[in-house]
Amino acid sequence: MLNLERLRTLDALARHGSVSGAAEGLHVTTSAVSQQMAKLEREVGQQLLAKNGRGVRLTDAGRLLADHAARILSQVELAQSDLEAQRGQVVGELRLAAFPTAVRGLFPAVFRTLTSHHPALRVRSRELEPELAIHAVVRGDVDLAVVLDWYNKPLPVPEGLARASILDDPVEVALPEEHPLAGRDEIDLEELADEAWVAWPEGEFCHEWLLYTLRANGIEPHIAHRAGEHHTQLALVEAGLGVCIAPRLGRDPMPAGVRTVPVRHRVHRTVYAVWRADADRRPSIRAAVEALRAAGGACGE
Repeated sequence: MLNLERLRTLDALARHGSVSGAAEGLHVTTSAVSQQMAKLEREVGQQLLAKNGRGVRLTDAGRLLADHAARILSQVELAQSDLEAQRGQVVGELRLAAFPTAVRGLFPAVFRTLTSHHPALRVRSRELEPELAIHAVVRGDVDLAVVLDWYNKPLPVPEGLARASILDDPVEVALPEEHPLAGRDEIDLEELADEAWVAWPEGEFCHEWLLYTLRANGIEPHIAHRAGEHHTQLALVEAGLGVCIAPRLGRDPMPAGVRTVPVRHRVHRTVYAVWRADADRRPSIRAAVEALRAAGGACGE
């Protein structure tokens, strides 16, 4: 009889590609991963791991069993979801992830709601950029992630995930208060062609969106500064070091020396939740989506 926890360890190794990655994903030590794999190899009577430089790789038998393990664990999750749905109680542990402004703008209200209405539910959260959050859901490292689509550049979402819209987040341009355009009712992106920009770190989804959008408007942007947090970006704008994109979600309080101006051709991003479709019936997932939508609705008021 194959041990479910050892299959879970093998699945984590296959998904993360290393013992340390599997240990981090499972929240155990690397020695615990190695011990579980040694026991699993004795159970099946075959070598599942082989040395690969300083790390390890799955053998043919390891890959074969890992494929079965992924399907078995998916069926176990379906069974757990069905049992939770049949019982109708919001209990157990729920692991959430979101990009930084969603953590700031949504999670405090969401956690207050879940704690108040469902005291038997244990909620854990982490901050992840949208693409990393999607991968974490697919790998099973988190149960639900809050991610985003830009109006002109959707985030790739793999098959097997369910999704629910949370809110539509308007986006404006943040300018130093003394900027000649700071008093305008609206602005065209083309008017910012010669500006220095404060942007997200290179390689992030939002950074790639900014380059894509400005270039689509005939602007080759001069990126003067990069910062992951919107409030850091706004502080740099206040110091007169450039302009930046300023979504409304999670941006308050605004620095005193910054003014925001809407873009004439509306710029916005859609914030939504994703989770594995095989967990769709879990009451805890439904409760989290409901709380997220309530928090999103409050942000738009």
